[in-house]
Amino acid sequence: MPQSGIDQLADAVLRRCGDDPFDLAIVLGSGLGALAAELDQAEEFAYGQFPCFPEGSVAGHAGRLVGGTLQGWRVLLFQGRFHLYQGLSARQAALPATIAHRLGCPRLLLTSAVGGIEPAYRPGDFVYIADHINLLGDNPLRGVDDNPFVDLSALYRQDLFSGLLTRARALGIGLHRGVLAAMPGPSYETPAEIRMLRLLGAQVVSMSMVPEAILAAYLGLEVVGLSLVANAAAGLASQPLNHEEVLAVGRRGAEQLSALARELIRLWQQNPV
Repeated sequence: MPQSGIDQLADAVLRRCGDDPFDLAIVLGSGLGALAAELDQAEEFAYGQFPCFPEGSVAGHAGRLVGGTLQGWRVLLFQGRFHLYQGLSARQAALPATIAHRLGCPRLLLTSAVGGIEPAYRPGDFVYIADHINLLGDNPLRGVDDNPFVDLSALYRQDLFSGLLTRARALGIGLHRGVLAAMPGPSYETPAEIRMLRLLGAQVVSMSMVPEAILAAYLGLEVVGLSLVANAAAGLASQPLNHEEVLAVGRRGAEQLSALARELIRLWQQNPV
């Protein structure tokens, strides 16, 4: 994507939101966009107004960037992300990480709707991502000349999980920790593929998050992944999979996501690296 387009967006955000660095960027997954309504002093920037954003949209993604404050932190919210199944490269799909870095964010919270492979993970539960398996067939660092050999052994920050789990239990929110497998989509996985993913050690499966996480690590951002189980993975439920179900569960989980996001900010504030 042209750097000039990212600079144009950054100039617009800083002009309207103030030029102090942002503390946190949050990428909101399918059906999870309601958190934007909780930002104070919010300013909205439609993706379609800036040439750095790829064309096209996905149902459940509003397609806008929102800047504001939440619990005393300057926060960027991406209401809509990008996927390889839209015909994009992993580098294009990781655009939110590039923009977050350009605007001075040292932290990135990635959320997504996922399919549950582990039978104990029920629709409506959340999963704190411990690690991932990249089966997308692409990497956002492909073609990067400047030392792309980034160590991903500690990609997702883990020390905040115990505090978040305590809060989740107090609120009656199901929260687990698990490994995410990323598949390219857009078709859902077959039952045989889900059996393969389970053998590989995955507890949940998604079509997103991984490109953003890898690029964020390369750019030096702290990364936390928090996923909402929207459905049981293929072959594990009696009903066919569909995107409308994913969006419906996301809308029901939006309030719980807000509570968990606020607790994560509090934990980040108390436990700086």
